[in-house]
Amino acid sequence: MIAIIDYGAGNLRSVHKALEHLGTEARVSSSSAEIIMADKLILPGVGAFGKALEAIDGLGLREAICDFVASGRPFLGICLGMQLLFETSEESPGAAGLGLLPGRVRRFGPGLKVPHLGWNALEQRQPSPLWKGIPPGSYFYFAHSYYAEPAKPEVIAGITGYGGPVPAAIGSGMIHAVQFHPEKSQQHGLQLLRNFITL
Repeated sequence: MIAIIDYGAGNLRSVHKALEHLGTEARVSSSSAEIIMADKLILPGVGAFGKALEAIDGLGLREAICDFVASGRPFLGICLGMQLLFETSEESPGAAGLGLLPGRVRRFGPGLKVPHLGWNALEQRQPSPLWKGIPPGSYFYFAHSYYAEPAKPEVIAGITGYGGPVPAAIGSGMIHAVQFHPEKSQQHGLQLLRNFITL
């Protein structure tokens, strides 16, 4: 069973519908017990870094998420769900991220239209099981004003371009995360979710 974390915000329904379309069992849950018992875990996200963490902590889900990741089972963060994996964000100074990966989240620099919104090509930087059946240079749908800056560049599995190279996907063990929205990225996004399902 795949659990989709519900902390009161995010693109939960569209992710759930995409997984149902692919014929897999998924459950939207805000229960730490259900999360820790899941086979795979998805952390979606839309909104602000600090507010999301307040909600996660208010529901008592931080420990469950961290324990799940420590168990070595497949995890997928989507959009803000990718950013929350890091330690800090310029969006919410003082808010402590999940800290599952070292690094920070930064705002796009001056001169760029924010949010970065629309379809961008993805350059596959590192091998990843998520890339199976997805041609290099495929387009995915992005909607974000901040981007992750990992302390360890080797975790960057894919990049896109927006005022320079921007980390678009990360992979570290069974931690996978993407800055784009696979559930809104048509056939390539569905293929990526299918790849996650079959991990």
